[in-house]
Amino acid sequence: MNTTVARLTARGLFGRRRVLILLAVPVLLLAISVVARNSDLDRLDLAHNLLGNLALGTLVPITGLIVGTGVIATEIEDGSIVYLLAKPLPRWKIVTTKLAVAIGSTWLLAAVPTFVAGLVLYGGGDRVALGYGVGALAAGAAYSALFLLLGVVTRHAVIAGLAYALIWESLIGNYVEGARTFSIQQWGLSLTKAVAADGTVIAPVGLPTAIWLLAIVGIGATALASVKLAGLTLGGEE
Repeated sequence: MNTTVARLTARGLFGRRRVLILLAVPVLLLAISVVARNSDLDRLDLAHNLLGNLALGTLVPITGLIVGTGVIATEIEDGSIVYLLAKPLPRWKIVTTKLAVAIGSTWLLAAVPTFVAGLVLYGGGDRVALGYGVGALAAGAAYSALFLLLGVVTRHAVIAGLAYALIWESLIGNYVEGARTFSIQQWGLSLTKAVAADGTVIAPVGLPTAIWLLAIVGIGATALASVKLAGLTLGGEE
């Protein structure tokens, strides 16, 4: 990892208005958790609904999308990537450095709030909060890699990412059984189920399959993004 590239990437990511958007959903999740904790509803059901739907289903993918595309897509669109490509740095090192920043940011802004929200809602009992936290970590890393790849291969990365997260995962993935196998959210739930001890987490994808698919998406997206970035010339054309 190149520390200079990492520092510049983080500065560009958090030095803009998008940081307000990035903070909006985790703050909302934590606020809802505090309010829900004081309600008369069953806390375990609340934890599964909020952490499974709002956190894993919305917070993690949206954060991964904004961060994953934000670390590189903007530079490609405005042409400033040429200054980075002109440096004697291997393209894979540029990609992995930006991915490290994206993953770390997604964990900080999505996985940590998910874990904290779980503690607020249900405490540390049955490892429910820990399970959803682990699921958010795994899913967040995969989302970051996938959306970074989209940021390299298309100028419509945000639209393509929203289509995947909202249409494929939230709509099709939740209601079409076969599609769940190709849902990062469901892979994250598999890890949640493996960690949590209450036995009520529903995960249609088996743990070994989920781990393999998470690894394939993460490594494959990173490798392909490196290859595509290597094909960019200083003029921005392939």
